[in-house]
Amino acid sequence: MRFIIMHRTNVRWEAGAEPDEALVARVGIMLGGLATAGTLIAAEGLRPSAEGVRLRFSGGARTIVPGPFERGNELPAGFSILRASSLEDVVEWATRQAPILGDVEIDIRPVTEPWDIGLAPRPAEITTRRYLILRKATAATEAGESPSAAARAQLARLIDESSRNGAHLATETMRPSKRGRRCTNTKDGISFFDGPFAETKELIAGYVIVEAESMDAALRLAAQYIEAVGAEEVDVRELE
Repeated sequence: MRFIIMHRTNVRWEAGAEPDEALVARVGIMLGGLATAGTLIAAEGLRPSAEGVRLRFSGGARTIVPGPFERGNELPAGFSILRASSLEDVVEWATRQAPILGDVEIDIRPVTEPWDIGLAPRPAEITTRRYLILRKATAATEAGESPSAAARAQLARLIDESSRNGAHLATETMRPSKRGRRCTNTKDGISFFDGPFAETKELIAGYVIVEAESMDAALRLAAQYIEAVGAEEVDVRELE
């Protein structure tokens, strides 16, 4: 089974702070351990929401709200990662999802690259960057309702088209939060809470995707993740 472990941002990261050497070292050790164990599938951090945009689709109309984002419904339902030349290109790609997804809110933020935080110089040949397109949960996604066959076919065609030109890199869908767990780091240790998650007000700061045999096994990895990134809280969700 595949699980996503996500931690939340805070005022410091939203202000554009860079991680210190100790944090980079802890995260590197954690990711190295997961990779060695064969459980790591993917890992990304996200740039502050001031560098992104929020899209709201309702009744076929689109509203674009520049970042930074006000906190609202921050419960995710899934995401795509796109490589593009500009934020505007990603907005247009995300807009093509809207007729397929229906009324939905989508956040677009750049993915953090090593050169964004001073870990390596940006290669001269890279003229694009990666963006995460985060789809928010709705009553339908939280109920576990699947898109119609026609909608799935439309989305598959969009992904296939953008994959052929190298723009689309990944798409993931999360199972309803009632199947997830929330891990809170307290002075007495880590406490675990079953979903569904009625209140999720903070933005995602980063995540890892892991392979684990069960939710309990994923929670053990989540405990390592909390310690490495110094998070107060992480959510563990099943991926389809």
